[in-house]
Amino acid sequence: MAYQKVNADQRAPGHSQYLDNDDLQATALDLEWDMEKELEEPGFDQFQLNSAENQNLENSEAADLSLDPIQPATSPKGRFQRLQEESDYVTHYTRSAPKSNPCNFCRLLKIFCMAIILFISGILIGYYSHKNCPSNATSSGTLDLQLYQEILKTIEAEDIKKSFRNLVQLYKSEDDTEISKKIKTQWTSLGLEDVQLVNYSVLLNLPGLSPSSVTLSSSGQCFHPNGQPCSEEARKWSSQDLLHSYAAYSANGILEAEVIDVSYGNAEDLKRIKKMKNVTNRIALLKLGKLPLLYKLSLLEKTGFGGVLLYIDPCDLPKTANLSYNTFMVSLNPGGDPSTPGYPSIDGSFRQNRSNLTSLLVQPISASLVAKLISLPKDRTTNGGCSPLELPNNEERIVNMKIQTVTKFETVTNVVGYLKGLTFPDRYVIVGSHHHTAHSYNRQEWASSTAIITAFIRALMLRVKRGWRPDRSIVFCSWGGTAFGNIGSYEWGEDFRKVLQRNVVAYISLHSPVKGNSSLHSVASPSLQQLVAEKNKFNCPRRDQCPKTNISSEQMQDDADYFVNHLGVPTVRFTYEDIKTLEGPSFLSEALFPKHATKIEEMDPFFNLHETITKLSGEVILQIANEPVLPFNALDIALEVQNSLKGYQTNTPQLLALASRLRESAELFQSDEMRPANDPKERAPIRVRMLNDILQDMEKSFIVQHAPPGFYRNILYHLDGKTSQFSILLEAWEHCKSLASNETLEEALSEVLNSINAAQVYFKAGLDVFESVLVGKN
Repeated sequence: MAYQKVNADQRAPGHSQYLDNDDLQATALDLEWDMEKELEEPGFDQFQLNSAENQNLENSEAADLSLDPIQPATSPKGRFQRLQEESDYVTHYTRSAPKSNPCNFCRLLKIFCMAIILFISGILIGYYSHKNCPSNATSSGTLDLQLYQEILKTIEAEDIKKSFRNLVQLYKSEDDTEISKKIKTQWTSLGLEDVQLVNYSVLLNLPGLSPSSVTLSSSGQCFHPNGQPCSEEARKWSSQDLLHSYAAYSANGILEAEVIDVSYGNAEDLKRIKKMKNVTNRIALLKLGKLPLLYKLSLLEKTGFGGVLLYIDPCDLPKTANLSYNTFMVSLNPGGDPSTPGYPSIDGSFRQNRSNLTSLLVQPISASLVAKLISLPKDRTTNGGCSPLELPNNEERIVNMKIQTVTKFETVTNVVGYLKGLTFPDRYVIVGSHHHTAHSYNRQEWASSTAIITAFIRALMLRVKRGWRPDRSIVFCSWGGTAFGNIGSYEWGEDFRKVLQRNVVAYISLHSPVKGNSSLHSVASPSLQQLVAEKNKFNCPRRDQCPKTNISSEQMQDDADYFVNHLGVPTVRFTYEDIKTLEGPSFLSEALFPKHATKIEEMDPFFNLHETITKLSGEVILQIANEPVLPFNALDIALEVQNSLKGYQTNTPQLLALASRLRESAELFQSDEMRPANDPKERAPIRVRMLNDILQDMEKSFIVQHAPPGFYRNILYHLDGKTSQFSILLEAWEHCKSLASNETLEEALSEVLNSINAAQVYFKAGLDVFESVLVGKN
């Protein structure tokens, strides 16, 4: 077979750089050439004849094909499988009998006798072949399901627990470079191919030699960010936590000014405050949450503030989380090495001088320090409820804040390992976790993340050693520099951008898999939501923990950022969280609290939640990497677009009309192209390849050029799971109301309009390509 010939060539000794441009282009060209040549080789004449006849009939019946509106209801087997199971499916693809010409009686009799003999022979052959060999349509799906279960059943909670504890012990004695080397050694020992360490020299913003401080001008009392007095005893009590309570890439200096409570800092809050007070060079008391931090800081900077005291209101946290005295870290870096924005930090790259990314002095502080600044009594519960922290408008507080950080170039290391695919080695499913980076908080969820990805590699390689391989390549990545703005993943993505744009199929995130133990929360691209719903339904260990299907397309604070916003790659992430966290304000996860190993083991003492996340993620990885047709749903994207326009204040006829046409094109594409491709009898390799190329690039049309700071450029993702409208339109509407100008709104509407139009053109072009192929073969 042609596929085998290509794979044999690529297994030549010395070929280890799977992301090499020239090799991949040659591979792709050879693969496509061989796939077409395969149809011309001896033994495929009958296949060509059947294909041509089917295609002739398909074209002749195209005018009679009527498509009923496809409802968004979830189907256990997916929408294209449901279409395939429709009662009239066979009639669309059944060949009609050829017309007979008049002939004499004897000739008719001979033909009739031969037909009877052939008919009886065909029945006997078909009966025995069906008895001894099940049909491809049945056996393929059954065998795949059995294979996935065979791989996943070797994953056990106890193994993940041991790996987690070993990683925690490793952290105590090694830095991040040594941790990367240990991960590489472990992955290599499990049999993973070509595991590499990829290093980048990047600009990090690190704590200064002494902790930041906040001083009350009225009394002269000095406090550290955790609320403790500025004394040697308090500094020794928790020196590391005090140093790491800072905002990376904030401006440095000293500022003495009045503190103004801006609550969550949205446009409406700032509009109200500006009418009451002069905010120029004042210090904003800002709550984290509800909107991206970078967006709120940009509003404060434009308004004229000089500094920010950032905190988390205890009322926004679960009752089980007592973090009143805890300090935390935030990063003001939108992504990647700040000294090389938009291009990789490789040798010879121009380095920009960007020691800070904002003119604001930003300092995270604890809720207990906020209570002291506003002179709040200790007992502030009202009727058993929680009273939010706020500074009275009629009281004035003047403080002196001092921030001192240092910037230096350091090495950030990624661990990247490859499992080469058998049929489509130039198509990648990327699986990402992250590991500890020096100078950041001791957040032990990196150990959970690394233990889970290692457990899946172990289970997968046990099957690979017995001769099996997935159809597509799986690339396992452990990222460095995540706490400073997803630096490792951004630099790697920028380094291999051209290759990744063409070849990445999906990104599966294993970032912070266990944040709580009360609810399974899934984040997925619209095209993958149905696949995730299927896995949630069949794999949820406790029904009470899985109400309905808790799936959304919302922004994630993890290393998937680059792949979603710059490459338009479909993404999936499973996480266990606290219900209170999901119900409260979003973007609280931007705060990096120090978490200890005992805390994670308290949430999941037997590591059953870790095992569930590993198996859920593993089954999604296997299905995307191994299914002949990618399990993506085009129609779900069109439905998501229509839902995002519902309830919007300024729906324009052009937007609604385009969304309607997009849905029509998606319905045609999903029924006309995806349905026959999922029938093994009609699955021509060249058609499957063309179809998959279209499916993997569907989301690229929805990446806009300009988005507010902290907002996703991929407009298919919302700010949180509670809102369904396009985020950039909601922000533009608020901006329009606060500034009495519609220029920003018009720009946002144009961005959305062009994205929907681009997607409509994309699907239509896909349909035209398939139609041209069919006509050309007739």
